[in-house]
Amino acid sequence: MGTLIRDATLADGRRCDVRIEGERIAAVADAGSLDGDDDGPSEGGADATAGGGAGDENTVIDADGRLLLPGAIDVHVHFRQPGYSHKETWTTGSRAAAAGGVTTVVDQPNTDPPTTTGAAFDEKARLARESLVDFGVNGGVTSDWDPDSLLSRPLFALGEVFLADSTGDMGIEADLYADAVERAAAADVPVTVHAEDASLFDSSVEGSDAGGTGRAADADRWSAFRTAEAEAAAVERAVEVAAGADAQVHIAHTSTPEGIDAAADAGATCEVTPHHLFLSREDLRDLGTYGRMNPPLRSEERRRGVFDRVADGTVDVIATDHAPHTTEEKERGLWDAPSGVPGVETMLPLLLEAARRGRLSYERVRDLTARNPAAVFGLPRKGRIEAGRDADLVLVDRDSHRTIRGEDLHSKCGWTPFEGFSGVFPDLTLVRGRVAYERDGDAEQFGAPLGENVRTSSHPDST
Repeated sequence: MGTLIRDATLADGRRCDVRIEGERIAAVADAGSLDGDDDGPSEGGADATAGGGAGDENTVIDADGRLLLPGAIDVHVHFRQPGYSHKETWTTGSRAAAAGGVTTVVDQPNTDPPTTTGAAFDEKARLARESLVDFGVNGGVTSDWDPDSLLSRPLFALGEVFLADSTGDMGIEADLYADAVERAAAADVPVTVHAEDASLFDSSVEGSDAGGTGRAADADRWSAFRTAEAEAAAVERAVEVAAGADAQVHIAHTSTPEGIDAAADAGATCEVTPHHLFLSREDLRDLGTYGRMNPPLRSEERRRGVFDRVADGTVDVIATDHAPHTTEEKERGLWDAPSGVPGVETMLPLLLEAARRGRLSYERVRDLTARNPAAVFGLPRKGRIEAGRDADLVLVDRDSHRTIRGEDLHSKCGWTPFEGFSGVFPDLTLVRGRVAYERDGDAEQFGAPLGENVRTSSHPDST
């Protein structure tokens, strides 16, 4: 019949009970009040409405003051299917997501084949049925894309649209970008942009001697090659084109204060990844090619500037750009190793650790990972702990932190750039009221693959 979560602490510090009926939150009230008939205020301040008390429930979870958050929405993952299942699959990627408190993921189009046609979308959506968490599927833009069939599908967004080549070689020219933005605007589909201007890369660095392979490589040369200036210039161009087409543009993985400011000044939204938030060029001495990604790691000074903008509200969203590669692939030389790092399982734990240490508020973590992604991309059933919303919930003991080890994580690639960092991991993750992940000491269990496309008819109030 339902579930009652008793005595949980919301991000703003209030203690509450939460009743779940079916897939939705039925009531949110002051702690102890759902044992009776008096339903109190929801997280958003509105009155919650639902019938029945705790006596009508068949499952009771005693939160005992633990933190209850809305499930995180990671709007930028690469789960690698179809085409690269040796790196990740929808099963392994969604298990990692659930274990990290992520209840919705959005997959990017640079798979094989790329998601640039209606048929390619259909194949990826079929594979995504193996997901333990809800999902969205983005469509891609290349010179041979089929916008008519692609935009007729229930896309989450168009993008990431690559303004410079990255994994999958999907970089496009300015005129094709402008055409894609106009088509997306006409279809009322958001556009997510990978903003780097390749004309501003430092060609004098490209192909230079970068030392050994893997962790022995001089990966700082990658940061020197794909310059910080290339990001801000591409952001400015991307938002200018979007404004001309009256399109909604979201800038992916901004890695510099200048890029963030350019997006904010133009009224566009942007995201920051955990690796650009917590790592800098100084870490490349240890990471080598395991720290090669696009855009690359920046100076410590710029990293601090990015963190400041995350903390003060300038940045809208934290998203991971979860991009796993095998250790064998990462053990190549710098100029041959693939770009990308895994991160979907460690995003929320790293942010919660920052909050535990007082560097971010728990409310800011909630907004960056749940409220804001839902608002930016039009997911009215996601992102908040309120009556009527999907019961996507994460229960966390704020005082229980542990060392991050790649061997303990669930991505197929088996490694992390955050080896040795501290993180606060979930005890319980619910997706639409059902257990997707549960941890009790060292024992873990996962739920069944019940993820749904958040843009389909089963979510009729989604836009």
